[in-house]
Amino acid sequence: MAKTYSLNPNRISNEDILFCIDIGPESLVEMKSTGPSGKPLTRLDSIKQAILVFINAKLSINPDHRFAFSTLAKTASWLRKEFSSDVESAAASLRGLSAASAPSSGPPDLTQLFRVAAHEAKKSYAQNRILRVILIYCRSSVRPQHQWPVSQKLFTLDVMYLHDKPGPDNCPQEVYDALVDTLEHVSQYEGYIHETGQGVRILLRYMSVLLSHPQQRCVQDMMDLPKSLTKRSPASDPANAEEGAPLSSQ
Repeated sequence: MAKTYSLNPNRISNEDILFCIDIGPESLVEMKSTGPSGKPLTRLDSIKQAILVFINAKLSINPDHRFAFSTLAKTASWLRKEFSSDVESAAASLRGLSAASAPSSGPPDLTQLFRVAAHEAKKSYAQNRILRVILIYCRSSVRPQHQWPVSQKLFTLDVMYLHDKPGPDNCPQEVYDALVDTLEHVSQYEGYIHETGQGVRILLRYMSVLLSHPQQRCVQDMMDLPKSLTKRSPASDPANAEEGAPLSSQ
C-alpha cells in the first residue's frame, strides 16, 4: 500500500514589513550601473529602486501587506512610522531619504531597531499579522552590534548586505559572519541573508527572493535560487562576472 503525504492546513498571516536602510557614507558608493541621466547609481539609489520593485511585487501577491521605513546611522531611527500599503506614500518616503553627512563613530547599534521591531510585532500579532525586518547594510569594515536576549524572537529578520571587495581597509567576510550570527540570534521564522558587491541586477535578484513569506520558507541552505533562465557557465555569466568572489557563511 502506497504511503500518503498530507500537509496540515495552516493560516498564512499578512505581513508588516519594516525596512531599515543603512545611510552611512558607504551607501554613496557608486554601483556598476547608470541611471537615466547617464550618471552612475549609488548604492542608496539602487536600494530605493529595489525597495519599490519589492513593494509593487509584494502587493501584487497580496494587497494586504504593509510597509514602514527606518534608517540606520549610529542607531536606528524612524523614517516613516505608519505601516501602509500605499505605494505612492512609500515612494515619497524614499525620495526624502538621504545619506548621513558624516560617518558615525564606532559600530552601529541594532538594539534600538530590535526594540522597535519587538514593540511593533506585538501590535501586528494582535491583528493576526506578523512582522518582518529587512535590514539593508552597506558597511564593509564595521560589524553591527546589539544587546538582545536570544529568548525574544518576536519578528523575522532578513539581511541584504552590499559591500566592497576585501582589502587592507575592510573585512566584508567578518561583517557578513556577524550579520549571519545576528539573524540567527533574533529571527522568529527562517531569515534569509544575501550579499552583493557592485551588481544592481544581483541586488534585484536577491530582493525578489525576499518576497518569499517567512511562514512558507525552507532553510536557506537548501535553496538554490534564483536560477538563470538559460544554461550558462559561471565564467560566461555577466551577472557573475560583475561580482567579486562570494562571501561564505562558513
